[in-house]
Amino acid sequence: MDPHAVRNWDFPVLRQAWTEQDAILYALALGYGSDPVDEAQLRYVYEPGLRVVPTFANVLCHPGFWVSDPRTGIDATKVVHGEQRVQFHAPLPARGAVRSETRVLDVVDKGEGKGALLVFERKLFDEASGALLATIEQHSLCRGDGGFSGTPVAASARGAAAPQETRAPDAVVELQVLPQAALLYRLSADRNPLHADPQVARAAGFPRPILHGLCTFGIACRALLQACAGEEPARLKSLAGRFSAPVYPGELLRTEIWQEGADLRFRCLVPAREAVVFSNGTATLN
Repeated sequence: MDPHAVRNWDFPVLRQAWTEQDAILYALALGYGSDPVDEAQLRYVYEPGLRVVPTFANVLCHPGFWVSDPRTGIDATKVVHGEQRVQFHAPLPARGAVRSETRVLDVVDKGEGKGALLVFERKLFDEASGALLATIEQHSLCRGDGGFSGTPVAASARGAAAPQETRAPDAVVELQVLPQAALLYRLSADRNPLHADPQVARAAGFPRPILHGLCTFGIACRALLQACAGEEPARLKSLAGRFSAPVYPGELLRTEIWQEGADLRFRCLVPAREAVVFSNGTATLN
């Protein structure tokens, strides 16, 4: 890794427009519409009075896999998505246009053989009004790039572990991941063949294609809206957490939620494998 080049990476300003069809396609990948007569689900997949899932922001003006640019010096084959944090400043309309401003916030050397933490931020602004709609912070672990500074940096507050829960969750939501969820989600954003091609998945060490981490993130958002926000997207102000293990399309995803007023803590599990797949989850409501 070239830390100077990465810290000062020049991201172009991106612009993207979307329509109801794009918002609906995203919602379908999260499993909305699985029950086509469920009025709560139809609000996200039927044009009259369409509501947009807040995490749709994640697929807008994405900068792409920029860490694969040789100028970064990063071993892109060993980069994994560690955490995602999103602040929702205003609800997304059913159709609209945004521009993005992206910058690197931090590069942390975890030490030789331990990798490096790369944190970058993307802000989405309404193209017409200039209003800030969302702030997206992504944490990536560059597993092959530790030791560049010669002196590992002590752990920072970024990615700090959430306190262990000592009581039963206040709410539990179980949602079936569609067998074709990854094939649908890739049409909105990440077309990495790892999520579609069985041969590529096996070469990467997985028995079959895995679900996009940000699709899991979106399904967690769906669970929180259902259990804690009365299916009102405008009530969700922030959502964050850590990707702990892969999810496979077709699995049952259980979201366990602890609520203290407007503050939520949660985790996502695949009960059949007794695997925690999304941890340290936090969210805030208004």
